[in-house]
Amino acid sequence: MSLSSSPRVLAGGLVVLPPGGNGAPRGTIALQYNPDTLTRSYQVQGVGGEGGGERAQPFRFKGPAVETLKLDAEIDATDQLAEPERHPNTVAFGIAPQLALLESLVQPAAAELLAHNALAAAGTLEILPPEAPLVLFVWGAQRVAPVRVTECSVTEEAFDPALNPIRARVSLGLRVLTTDDLGFAHKGGALFLAHLQRRERLAGVAGSASLAALGLNGTP
Repeated sequence: MSLSSSPRVLAGGLVVLPPGGNGAPRGTIALQYNPDTLTRSYQVQGVGGEGGGERAQPFRFKGPAVETLKLDAEIDATDQLAEPERHPNTVAFGIAPQLALLESLVQPAAAELLAHNALAAAGTLEILPPEAPLVLFVWGAQRVAPVRVTECSVTEEAFDPALNPIRARVSLGLRVLTTDDLGFAHKGGALFLAHLQRRERLAGVAGSASLAALGLNGTP
């Protein structure tokens, strides 16, 4: 038996925790094929630095930047359908269960809607919607962050004879939740701080270019 020298590639994905983030995960969604690209964008939160008609003030951060992520993933039942005795759910439903799990991240459960309606029918004056599960985006050990799914687009591309989807492309939009969103006491707030600290440690090992590389002999 030969051993491959190729390194094992970790799967990116999402971990669904209970509301508040405490307790065992409710589910784990591992991407079957890691996307080729992961787009990250930042909206800086700060004040000052503008000129205008008055004297400009020094720029100051007023909170964490708003970070958004976009990625495309593929889900394919081909490998599972090649071994039907080991994957009876795939034979029965195709990849519909995986798609349904992703879709559950963007809307409340039916039981929550029914409970909300019962409270409204009983004349409750103020109804606070229940807190959503805490979702973690995992992209290797150095990138674990609490997120909210802001966009989920599914394109089903192939079907079995019962019209169950067996291949699909999924586009996800995620917004990283910060201490501004969750507070410092929330489990998600602590996870964001840990995420931010990991990024700071990575920045610390990046090294610095010399001033000479920029055409300078010393600090201006």
